[in-house]
Amino acid sequence: MCGIVAYIGKKQAYPILIKGLRRLEYRGYDSAGVALLNGELNVFKRKGKVKELENFVEGKNLDATVGIGHTRWATHGKPDDINAHPHSSGNGRISLIHNGIIENYAVLKTLLEKEGHTFVSETDTEVLVHLIEEYQNRENLPIEEAVRMALKKVVGAYAIVVMDKQDPDKLVAARKASPLVIGIGEDDFFIGSDATPIIEYTNKVVYLNDEEIAVITKDGDLQIKTIGNVEHTPFVEHVEMEIEMLEKGGYDYFMLKEIYQQPATIADCMRGRLNAEEGWVFLGGVEEHSNRIINADRIIIAACGTSWHAGLIAEYLIEDLARIPVEVEYASELRYRNPIITEKDIVIALSQSGETADTMAALELSKEKGALTYGIVNVVGSSIARFTDAGSYIHAGPEIGVASTKAFTGQVTLLTMLALSLAHKRGTISKSYFQQLVNEMENIPAKVEKLLKVNPQIEFIAGEIKDATNALYLGRGYNFPIALEGALKLKEISYIHAEGYPAAEMKHGPIALIDENMPVIVIATNKSAYEKIVSNIQEVKARKGMVIAIVTEGDKVIGKIADYTIEIPDTDEPLTPLLSVIPLQLLSYHIAVMRECNVDQPRNLAKSVTVE
Repeated sequence: MCGIVAYIGKKQAYPILIKGLRRLEYRGYDSAGVALLNGELNVFKRKGKVKELENFVEGKNLDATVGIGHTRWATHGKPDDINAHPHSSGNGRISLIHNGIIENYAVLKTLLEKEGHTFVSETDTEVLVHLIEEYQNRENLPIEEAVRMALKKVVGAYAIVVMDKQDPDKLVAARKASPLVIGIGEDDFFIGSDATPIIEYTNKVVYLNDEEIAVITKDGDLQIKTIGNVEHTPFVEHVEMEIEMLEKGGYDYFMLKEIYQQPATIADCMRGRLNAEEGWVFLGGVEEHSNRIINADRIIIAACGTSWHAGLIAEYLIEDLARIPVEVEYASELRYRNPIITEKDIVIALSQSGETADTMAALELSKEKGALTYGIVNVVGSSIARFTDAGSYIHAGPEIGVASTKAFTGQVTLLTMLALSLAHKRGTISKSYFQQLVNEMENIPAKVEKLLKVNPQIEFIAGEIKDATNALYLGRGYNFPIALEGALKLKEISYIHAEGYPAAEMKHGPIALIDENMPVIVIATNKSAYEKIVSNIQEVKARKGMVIAIVTEGDKVIGKIADYTIEIPDTDEPLTPLLSVIPLQLLSYHIAVMRECNVDQPRNLAKSVTVE
């Protein structure tokens, strides 16, 4: 959830830290802080966005070549100056930043208070820095050994970076269930929650594994050990990322940029994996375990939030085309019940970040039960990508806007190719229908490009409903999950209460809410249930509801009864979610802008949910 950045080397640390915090702000923006070490340990932190911190430090002494920085998404303790990171030891010698949750912090805090420690914040993180201090003082340990001893007592998740005023040429970093990346420069080192604050300086990185501790020194030494004190050789990887991907590129918000990137990102996801002219779909992760996957008793999809909606679409796709039973689970629920998972099951994990804590835990449970695990993620080198038996990247590039757009369509694109590949291998669809769908898949990027041209019309409709307090989204079949996703987007960024329902379920409760003040957004592109959807719209209009309908290009019926229609290009029904979601993304975006909401950083949210 939180963003971590650190630097040690010969350059000035503060400019690197503050730029890194801006790039990591999508991970949390309740408060921000830096600690700079240059003889003295100077800590500056402030409630609010990174800009508040920048204003606060103006005119202060920021000279240092070693430093750590943090942008927070609050877990323990309200967002304020005191609870902001970095946190310091009681003797003022140690400074620490932390992403994660220390689950046994209350027990540790009680024990430390008995030893004379006094706490000033409400955070679990402050308990950890005091625990490190206790071990350091009790046994006169070097900072890395005090960190190792303290972490042996910790229960929970963490990514931490620690520095010691009396050992000024050293940083200590460690992780368990929260990501941490070390960038290796010419004569310096960079640390980040992900590669975004690092890539400007180096593309050589080391991903820390769970329960590893890195000791980094100013003279260029990097040593990695486990909590059990076993030395590991660092494995250096190269990150492919362009710095332009991390800038807005002339758009007002990252979210709008990412919506408009979708023709390219969908094409990138398909590149080298689908060829309409030659009539094939190839996913390396599937080919590697082909026999086991095509003969699976069941596929279980574990995901959270928007990724869960992509999983629901995959359920329709895989069952319809490949005829394999599919169950879609909230990862947070799957991990805490006693699910029946066997070695004949395939468990697919969907996660944009590849770091989602609940999804990672669900994978660990699935592996214990003998299932084959398959990861579909966006971030290269992420925990899920490294943990699963096989998988595929969606290649959407960095997604900075907290509300997912291009990562969602990337997931749906990948899952559609997965369903087509399995259907072809199992012989559950005809060769002609397979070729038809492959042809249509190749046309999707151009159709999204065409669809984006109706943005001015969508902006006008947004202005008509921006003051609503509630909204209802309805869809059937493949587009029921799109109704859920459209409602989630509106909730996330405009703070309007919205619910998604199967259209036929409206009569079983939600219809009681409909009046002239309730906009009802209907995804009405299904050819298989068209008349039923028309009837649902008539039922809404009979109760004075305002209907905004997403229809297929050339529709002549719904346009006569709906208040507003938005046309999408015609395509085969299994592929319509890739088009019907685009107007809903734009509608939510424009409503949020008109309501003066922070589109990229909606309140109380963060991009990567690395805590439970």
